[in-house]
Amino acid sequence: MYVTSSLKEKLKLFTIILIPILITQVSMYMMNIFDTVMSGRASAEDLAGVAIGSSLWVPIFTGVNGILLAITPIIAHLTGAQSNKEISNKVQQGIYLSVALSIVVFIIGAFALNPVLEIMDLVPKVRHIAKYYLIALGSGLIPLFIFNTLRCFIDALGQTRMSMVIILISLPLNLLFNYVFIFGKFGVPAFGGIGAGIATSITYWLVCIIALGVVYRVAPFRQFHVFSNWIKPSIQAWREQLKIGVPIGVAMFFETSIFSAVTLLMSVYSTYTIAAHQAAINFASLLYMIPLSVGMALTIAIGFELGGKRLKDARIYGYIGISGGLFIALFAGAVLYVTRDWVAEMYNSNPEVIELTKHFINYAIFFQLADAFGAPIQGALRGYKDVNVTLILALISYWIIGLPVGWILANYTSLEPFGYWVGIIVGLSCGAIALLTRLFHIQKHYTNKVQSQT
Repeated sequence: MYVTSSLKEKLKLFTIILIPILITQVSMYMMNIFDTVMSGRASAEDLAGVAIGSSLWVPIFTGVNGILLAITPIIAHLTGAQSNKEISNKVQQGIYLSVALSIVVFIIGAFALNPVLEIMDLVPKVRHIAKYYLIALGSGLIPLFIFNTLRCFIDALGQTRMSMVIILISLPLNLLFNYVFIFGKFGVPAFGGIGAGIATSITYWLVCIIALGVVYRVAPFRQFHVFSNWIKPSIQAWREQLKIGVPIGVAMFFETSIFSAVTLLMSVYSTYTIAAHQAAINFASLLYMIPLSVGMALTIAIGFELGGKRLKDARIYGYIGISGGLFIALFAGAVLYVTRDWVAEMYNSNPEVIELTKHFINYAIFFQLADAFGAPIQGALRGYKDVNVTLILALISYWIIGLPVGWILANYTSLEPFGYWVGIIVGLSCGAIALLTRLFHIQKHYTNKVQSQT
């Protein structure tokens, strides 16, 4: 990161930060795409099992990752204020916290997995696949969360290309591992959907090892000596990160878990409906990586400017992100509309699944419009370290408005499973409007605060 003086320089720097983040996010999500598509090629039951497993895993992963994301604005503020000596300690404490959170998630999963799957109306084979897919993923929890902490450190320095390189190295390996473990190649048994979990876990270990080596040996990261002079875990340091990270994580949990809740509620429908729903949401979520990446770039840029007390520059970056969100929304909607037939056929060859997937994608066109607008604003607010109100807005828009509306439409209208998607559209739209209002408010608050100090 560096200080800019014109709009042209800001656009150039923002693009330099954004593009590697976007490639990284898309590549990471491609692992989930590989899991879903390749499992669907094994059978509809494997696709449904991975769908259920993913619906349980994604909110947990997103929530914990949200907590770890607090490292990004913390490091960005320190970098902007040129307080480099404190960065190493913050990263070490973040690694400690990531390991602790991994252990907590693993313990909770060990006790909760069977009861949760038992209360769902699933055929035995689908339940079996979902269970062992999640168990396989669980073996990669610790390296995954350590990697995410290191990635936040790398990105906060503006070195987003390095994260991109690490993921691009691991992506083809994940594809190879999926091929081997799902379909049974090179003497390995065919595990079906469960093999997708095994392959992804191995990939988590690989990206963690690579990231550790990069931070230890590659400039400019090695100058921070992250792995030298280790300090003891500090509850106070954890509290600082948790104070920012927990609201981010819970807000992201509320947003992603509504999709998981819908998937679970759809367990009363046929296996084909579950498979089609998952295929459509899987591809739409890939497009969501674009506005999500814009939000992550805004967190870095705005955090850096605020650390240097350059409020006007931070505000300009916010406007850049919102404008980008509007363009992205239109672009993503067009992509979904043009590719819906091809996407449906990519996930499964069953005619009924294909037709249902196309119907779901029609609704996805509309809900991603609101999502593409709201995600950059969330990233901007994280740059301001304004996270508590965002948490409340997420709870209201997704769970108090979106899900109940969807349930009513699904159970009391002819929309049936598609009613849940209409509810999601309503919830996301309300959330996007509320977030925009909050951003304007917090920008005004910071301006007034600085003026009162001068």
